[in-house]
Order: sequence, then structure tokens, then C-alpha cells
Amino acid sequence: MDSQPASAPEPAPKSQPVAASLTRAAIFLVATIHPGDQSLAKVRAFCGNLSALLRSVGFRDLDAALSCIVSFGSGAWDRLFSSPRPAELHPFREIGSGTRQAPSTPGDMLFHIRSKRMDMCFEMATQIMFALEGAITVVDEVHGFRYFDDRDLLGFVDGTENPSGDDATAAVFIRDEDSAFTGGSYVIIQKYLHNLDGWNALPTETQENIIGRKKLSDIELDDSVKPSFAHNALNQIFENGQQIQILRDNMPFGRPGHGEYGTYYIAYARSPRPIEQMLDNMFIGKPPGNYDRILDFSTAVTGCLFFVPTASFLDGLAGPPDTAAADAAPATSSAAPSSTTSSPGDGSLGIGSLKGEDSHE
Repeated sequence: MDSQPASAPEPAPKSQPVAASLTRAAIFLVATIHPGDQSLAKVRAFCGNLSALLRSVGFRDLDAALSCIVSFGSGAWDRLFSSPRPAELHPFREIGSGTRQAPSTPGDMLFHIRSKRMDMCFEMATQIMFALEGAITVVDEVHGFRYFDDRDLLGFVDGTENPSGDDATAAVFIRDEDSAFTGGSYVIIQKYLHNLDGWNALPTETQENIIGRKKLSDIELDDSVKPSFAHNALNQIFENGQQIQILRDNMPFGRPGHGEYGTYYIAYARSPRPIEQMLDNMFIGKPPGNYDRILDFSTAVTGCLFFVPTASFLDGLAGPPDTAAADAAPATSSAAPSSTTSSPGDGSLGIGSLKGEDSHE
């Protein structure tokens, strides 16, 4: 009896470079998509061509490590793509207590452009805007930079507790919990503006208690002396006795001539729930009222949740214009589009960061 040759297993989807090494420069573009099928088709075609565009721009300096991660908001997903949809994708949930507010702001797409060189980021952003002219409106644009020895503008090292290697991969990429989107990720962004005059007036010891680390050495304070409201204490999340990790790629930004100093908070994870719990702890408190004292000096001015599909998913959108549009035509959905898809908003937030985002520990 002749045996049938076994079919080769399907290759694993290729993820976008979420867990790539951090870089010295970044540009963050948050955009809304214009109404109409023509705009949607243009966005889908762009996504299918993104890898080729990156190769073309990145070839100018291969050592500059140019990358661009593109992700989509809840309402935009329903408009752009057919079912299924990512299991935990939803509009950013506003969080707040009293004067401490984490607002939800417009955003259908996020472009996270990274490189060792700002000019490479700038060129990539320029090419994105050229390719999507007439289809999107940018509602927020931030140019971020690494500040001295990876410190934020509050003066503390940011990102100390980021996972690396296999731990980073396990933290950010979906596995069997949502098998249709294995290799994808979620990302939450917030733009924080800092009151540096007020912050810098504090004694160093007070600042260290708020952050939960020594300012000069970056050594974490011992639990016996660390306040329960310390930033890194409130950002520790445990499930079944295990600490849940997320990956942050925060960047300082600012315009000294306008008195604007901030932190662009960006966190990737395989589920948005741990990030949302961290924000609950910060803004509401754990227990309620025991909030993150960074928020006495930092104000969140934006907030969005996006889904990061795999690079394989994006590549699959490529093809002749008529074919690509037909293959990716959105399915009829009973879900109402998010308000972020219809309200462009002006989006300019000036916010400072969650300080030691090092600290989302």
C-alpha cells in the first residue's frame, strides 16, 4: 500500500518586532482613518506593502535598526478586516478618581517607528504620510529620544524591570489563548506631561520614595522602607503567585521653548488586562486612595488601546488593488464602531510619563 507523504506543517506566523531591542530615537504617530471605502482600501494596501517600504527606507543604513510597528484600535479593526477579531480588543477604558484622570482619546492606528537615528525615523514617518495621504489624519505626533543613561525627564532610569530574551517574548506575544491571533500583541499608549518645577522642588529622598528607587544608583528600595504608594510597588501584578510582565518602550519628549516636558508611555503585552490593572492601581489606588504620587506632578493627556497583528497578517493584505480590497473586505458586524473612528480630535497631549516606567514592574 502506498503511503501518502505527510504535508508540511504550516509555518508559524511572523510577529512584528515588538520585542526588538530598544533604540535611541522614536516617532509615535496616532491617526484616525477617514470615512469611506476608498480610505479603508488605501490603508489595507499600505499595510500589505509595509515590509517593502521598511526595506527601502532601512537600506539607507542597515545598522540603524529601523522598524515600524503598526497597530489598530477596536473600531478600526471592525471597519478594516473581516472576522474574527482579537478576543481582548476594546476601546481604551477611561480610569480616574478626582483630579487624577486617564482619558480615552481618538486613535484608529498607531505607528511606532524606532531607529538608532532620528533621521531614519523621520524619513519613515514622511513616507507613511505620503503613502496614506487623504486616507488618515494624524491626531497626535511625538518625537521621542533617549535621555542620557536611559533616564526620564524626572531624572530616574526608566525601564529597569523590562523583561528580555525569551521572557520578553512570553510577555508580549499571544499564544493558545487566542489561537487565531497567535503571535499578535496588545499595546496601550498614554502621553504624560510633567510639572518639572514642582517635581524638582521635592527633596531627592521624597522623589525616591515616590518612584521606589534610588535616583543615582537605580537600586530598588528595600520593601521594609518602600512606601506602598511607590510607583514600582503599584505596578507589580501577580497571578497565581507569578509576576506578570509587560514590555515598556517609554520615551522622553518635550519642547523647552513651550514649557512642555513629558514621557510617552507605551506598553506591550499579550493581554491588556495587566496594563489596565496597573493603571487602576496608579489612578484609583491600591487600596483606593493609595494612588501613585507621580500623578501629583504628571498629567495623562491621551490614552488608546491597539492590537498589533502579525507581520504575516499584514503581508497577506498585499496584492492587486481589486483583489486586496476584496480579500480584506470587512465583514458585517453588529458591534458599533468605537467613537474613536469618527472623531478625529486634535490629539495633542502634553503629558509626562509614568515616571519610572521603568517602574511598571
